[in-house]
Amino acid sequence: MNEGSIDILVIDDDELTSEIIERRLKDSHLRYRVISACDGQDGLDVLKGKADRSVRSPYIILLDLNMPRMNGFEFLEALRADAELRDSVVFVLSTSDADSDRSRAYHELVAGYMVKSAIGPQFSKLAKLLKQYTETIWLPN
Repeated sequence: MNEGSIDILVIDDDELTSEIIERRLKDSHLRYRVISACDGQDGLDVLKGKADRSVRSPYIILLDLNMPRMNGFEFLEALRADAELRDSVVFVLSTSDADSDRSRAYHELVAGYMVKSAIGPQFSKLAKLLKQYTETIWLPN
């Protein structure tokens, strides 16, 4: 189990998705701090302390795949190649339900893959999943 709060880094070019996730986590009275990044490069900058905001350990990443500049797969490749970041816990939250995208994401060692249209109005289920995950799994510090 993880004590204290956990940071959630949402990497998604859709601001509405980030806002909905943050709202659902607050509605669930969970102790999370949500940090947003607009694409993969911005996400890496946040993780490496090169942005005006940063994450604290432990943290979980919610990652979209289809983004400009650096997409989710490029982000995952860079993340797994970085010795300090490779153990990061990542859940993909994408509009893609393609088998090839799911397979490729799991090949990059994601913890889970969720399709936005399947979650859509049920973002509270995502909050519940994150709560159960963080209460059950020990995250790296």
